[in-house]
Amino acid sequence: MATPTTAILCTDLGFEWPDGKPVLDGFHLAVGPGRTGLIGLNGAGKSTLLKLLAGQLTPTAGTVRIAGEVGYLPQDLTLDTSLRVDEALGIRARREALHAIESGDVAEEHFAVLGDDWDVEERARATLDRLGLGALGLDRTTGELSGGEAVLLRLAALLLERPDVLLLDEPTNNLDRTARERLYETVAGWGGVLVIVSHDRELLNLVDQIADLRDGEVTFYGGNYADYEKALAAEQEAAERLVRVAEADVQRQQRDLAEANVRLARSASYGKKKSAQRNDPKILAGAFKRKAENTAGRVRGMHTERLTEAKERLVAAEEAFREDAEIRIDLPRTEVPPGRTVLTMERVRLPHGGRVERLELRGPERVALVGDNGSGKTTLLRTIAGEIKPLEGEITTRGEIRHLPQRLDLLDDSLSVVDNVKALAPGIGDNLVRARLARFLFRGRRADQQAGTLSGGERFRATLAALLLADPAPQLLLLDEPTNNLDLASMRQLTEAMESYRGAFVVVSHDLEFLRRLGITRWLRVDPETGVRDAGPM
Repeated sequence: MATPTTAILCTDLGFEWPDGKPVLDGFHLAVGPGRTGLIGLNGAGKSTLLKLLAGQLTPTAGTVRIAGEVGYLPQDLTLDTSLRVDEALGIRARREALHAIESGDVAEEHFAVLGDDWDVEERARATLDRLGLGALGLDRTTGELSGGEAVLLRLAALLLERPDVLLLDEPTNNLDRTARERLYETVAGWGGVLVIVSHDRELLNLVDQIADLRDGEVTFYGGNYADYEKALAAEQEAAERLVRVAEADVQRQQRDLAEANVRLARSASYGKKKSAQRNDPKILAGAFKRKAENTAGRVRGMHTERLTEAKERLVAAEEAFREDAEIRIDLPRTEVPPGRTVLTMERVRLPHGGRVERLELRGPERVALVGDNGSGKTTLLRTIAGEIKPLEGEITTRGEIRHLPQRLDLLDDSLSVVDNVKALAPGIGDNLVRARLARFLFRGRRADQQAGTLSGGERFRATLAALLLADPAPQLLLLDEPTNNLDLASMRQLTEAMESYRGAFVVVSHDLEFLRRLGITRWLRVDPETGVRDAGPM
């Protein structure tokens, strides 16, 4: 049962999709008060687990027990654009009851609806203000809200309900920098039970513990994400030492078994030769032979058993050492000399507002585009890529440009991974494409998987491979929110790939930690009123 120190309790929890695909089996979880960051690889079941906790899905086995009311913010939030703000906040009925009472209507039904929530409007406005939505009127419709504002409005509705347990699934996706900072403040000040699924390092550094979901089990690490990384590094260093010791033991036991076989063979040959020299009777020679064979069998059995035990220890050590594969590539054809100009924009006026008076990118610059949601960052990238035309002005590019949009729709789902890459690099032979794909962790049959069957992390790697291995090689990359919906391992792989890239790139992201890891050399702020301007380091 859930206790005062256990707010969430899952016992023998099981869940599988209607097609029979299992997600969780015999799963156990106990979470107490405080802030918990739930992490794991894409496909590990994090979002499914939150839906089970929130009652959005029904377990196929086991139980979920929650102490108190639950508030849930899903990853893919849909908001009815015809709703008024007070409806989205869930307070419209209470407001109407309050207004009726204030106007002199003292019907009992109004008091029943309002309850003790006499300050509902003040609390609503204060909550909206705290989340940066103070300009929203409670009677306004939600149709004009951006995606990030919709997320914050849903969070405001949850905070107004004062849940005992708050579940947030990738809450920083689609939030601009200002909105993220509002969310960080809310999480830092949360005093109840909070479980967050996120790949945002800044957000995860605000939690009290990390819950790592892997292979259907959760391992807890005290402290925030930085503490988790340190603990995991020490744990994996010890596990790697055990692997090396176990490998050495297997080799030693293999060597001992081989040497024992040689000795036994020599001894048998020598015994047979001596018996022949002594002209032993057949019955005596047979007895000597059986005795030697029994001794040899015992010796071989002993060494074989030791070898088997050593191999079992190696398997156990390898299972303890979790090696999330790394991308290791070299992209010399993407190199841009420091003096070469790859992009020039002169007096460009963008569709949907916004302008660029002058922008020049030279050499292997690493440029970050920052700005509020709706400021025109995606429009600017699409204009540079030639996907939409500017209303006026000139854009000059030199070298191959490749664009990675937010939707990751670069791949043809009906083609294999290798055929998708070959479509962008038609002049490269099959063997060379496969050799290069192996560096992106698509080895052997994995390269022949249809793009439509890939997991989220695999699809991202395949898209990245198609982009970077294209022929001619890209010398200007345009990346639009590339970390959205990536797990932490995929984010690390993206960073590794970009470290190998030698051309110029422009990236849109609100994740400062990610941008700093990319080694950004120039920061540009996009503003619909003032245009594009240097922002200085962030």
